[in-house]
Amino acid sequence: MTDTNYLIIGSGIAGLTFAVKIAEHFTDKTITIVTKANEDESNTKYAQGGVAVVLDVKEDSFQKHIDDTLLAGDGLCNSKVVELVIKEGPLRLKELIDWGANFDSNDQGNLDLGKEGGHSEYRVVHHKDITGYEVERALLYRVHQLPNVTILTHHFAIDLITEHHLKVSNPHNLSCYGAYVLDQKSGKIKTIKADSTLLASGGIGRVYGHTTNPVIATGDGIAMAYRAKALIKDMEFIQFHPTALYDTKEESSFLISEAVRGFGAYLRNKRGRRFMLDYDDRAELASRDIVSQSIYNELKKSGDTHVFLDCTHLDIENFKSHFPNIYKKCLTYHIDIEKDWIPVVPASHYLCGGIVVDPKGRTSITNLYACGECSRTGLHGANRLASNSLLEALVYAHNIYKYHVKHPPQSTKITIPQWNDEGTVISEKHILIQNNIKQLQALMRDYAGIVRSNNRLIKAIDHLNLIYNEVNQLYRKSKVNTDLCELRNMINVAHLIIHQSLERKENRGGYYNIDNEITTTSINTEH
Repeated sequence: MTDTNYLIIGSGIAGLTFAVKIAEHFTDKTITIVTKANEDESNTKYAQGGVAVVLDVKEDSFQKHIDDTLLAGDGLCNSKVVELVIKEGPLRLKELIDWGANFDSNDQGNLDLGKEGGHSEYRVVHHKDITGYEVERALLYRVHQLPNVTILTHHFAIDLITEHHLKVSNPHNLSCYGAYVLDQKSGKIKTIKADSTLLASGGIGRVYGHTTNPVIATGDGIAMAYRAKALIKDMEFIQFHPTALYDTKEESSFLISEAVRGFGAYLRNKRGRRFMLDYDDRAELASRDIVSQSIYNELKKSGDTHVFLDCTHLDIENFKSHFPNIYKKCLTYHIDIEKDWIPVVPASHYLCGGIVVDPKGRTSITNLYACGECSRTGLHGANRLASNSLLEALVYAHNIYKYHVKHPPQSTKITIPQWNDEGTVISEKHILIQNNIKQLQALMRDYAGIVRSNNRLIKAIDHLNLIYNEVNQLYRKSKVNTDLCELRNMINVAHLIIHQSLERKENRGGYYNIDNEITTTSINTEH
């Protein structure tokens, strides 16, 4: 068994920010970061847009950013949380810059601010079109300078340790004591006992197959928290990014940033019609839920597989300077954006719900905290405003750190049992697992995608139960491996999305069900 003071599950912006802060403050404490791939592989790394923060006080204001966030969240944001996050923004950004993160500057030497869908002003701080990559680089560089931080790469957290594993029946309060973790290289399962555990495990995009997320985004933290009986909420609010590069392969989709539309690109259907003008006065700069639903509607009417993003009227040299990565990626697909339209389609992008936390990052389980995309803070409501997610991770990592400084966790003397896999065998069922993953992804795209209906959601429950029963049987008999655990987690996440979708009786933000009353902010999708 390994003992650590602070266990962090995930190595994106949320986990690394907390690790840096806690390690700098408590130099005598140990911090262990568990990450299932390479240390830099996270949703953070793929964030193109940037960090939304109010810096230009002449043109912009905290109130404008608050109003934009509340409008995108469609009445379901926690207004106190929105105010807290946005007003903390400048301080947290300065900290990131102090740690070595580089952001683009304009000719005057000030930070170059971008504008994205749903924002009324220029306020998105960015590093070309690879902001997340730069943030991840800077944070990892800082973490490696701290001797009391250990990063366990290629280690997969299987389950949180609670009273359930201690054989305490009907506990009044649940507490977290660490996690069981699979060393993916040796196949051994480690018991990591921790005074405090932070879930910073990212999103759920792979549940849908077509996603802008990396393949590691299988909702592991949310599924572990759910099995540990933590409160999970708002899982119906999945944000589909309107403009992922259309590709026939069912893999991670390349994201064409929101900022490209902010830069002036038009959305057109196959006939060349600029269709967003039919749906919203803001046209291409409407919020993501409206743009995604509009594209869905266009594709349903036409039977086409994708629409197009037209950049041919833009200043090409300026475009290349702002979006070098996107420009190069398009060329690899033989798309010259100076002459060609970019084929795009909506893809699963961001989860607005997740593990319920308070403003200090505390979950409903004692000594268990959550931060970043796996958490549900109340900031995003029914739909996240572009580039608010990196901001949220920075602010909440800071809040969790502040709470730990005031209330350092106490070490427990409880003895934790080792992982028991007696009677299990090494599974030869790799093909069965892969087939079930594909079935699950198709099920979620077809029955719980951009536009849902009660009938399809109820059918989805039946299909999901079949997959669950088969996988559960396999899990009980097999020695655990990463693929099997990821599938188990994705099934839990799918269950939460489907059931919480059925519980929502009104259309809000990113949730649209054709059987619900149409609210003023939702578009009328033909059916």
